Amino acid sequence: MSRLTGKVVMITGAARGLGRTIAERCALEGAALALLDVLEPELERTEAALRYAGADVLAAPCDVTDPARLADFAAAIAARWGRLDGLVNNAALATRLAGKGFEDLDEATWDRVFDINVKGTWLATRAAATLLKASGDASVVNLASDTALWGGDLFLHYVASKGAVISMTRGLARELGPHNVRVNALAPGLTPTEATAAAPARRWAQYRTARMLPRDPVADDVAGVAAFLLSADGAHMTGQVLAINGGMTLN
Repeated sequence: MSRLTGKVVMITGAARGLGRTIAERCALEGAALALLDVLEPELERTEAALRYAGADVLAAPCDVTDPARLADFAAAIAARWGRLDGLVNNAALATRLAGKGFEDLDEATWDRVFDINVKGTWLATRAAATLLKASGDASVVNLASDTALWGGDLFLHYVASKGAVISMTRGLARELGPHNVRVNALAPGLTPTEATAAAPARRWAQYRTARMLPRDPVADDVAGVAAFLLSADGAHMTGQVLAINGGMTLN
């Protein structure tokens, strides 16, 4: 597989979980990788593993709510490769959020979820925009969630933030389309990773009961669709939301 040969792809939240799997898939497809995460030790391990596998990697610890650090990283990408062809906005606060009704959520947590999941997606896209526009054929993939499609209960802050990511995807697709930058969103269902290990048993049961396909998903189910959208195979798709949940929802 070499659909991404010659392309440079930036991935936020790349240290573990879906972000790391997407990075591994992009490397397998031939891309050079620019990786960000706040989890510095995990990011270093991911960088080392990818380098060992032969990938061209630039990695830096960064909080996506910090515009100055994002600007510095975009400058480092420009200095290293002189181009950027793809952006995967994967960084999110999701772990251990479920279980409280909307009346019991605290404002500080609500604000933190929106700062990372929504504002962080905007800030990362803004930081990368000049390079993406210069590419002439670039793709942004935003990680939303299928909970924003079916209305996940007992974690309204997360569900609302991912609904905002979907709306942002559509708005960005219109603004960036004239620059030949595609913007699409993935809406995965509950997928086993380090980040979802603490998900309550009832949530796993919801998916197993409601989806059409019997097998449990794996992270590469999401990574494969991300690679498709980043490649020329998705060259005329923009403003779309693709649910990856075994048919639990029908758009």
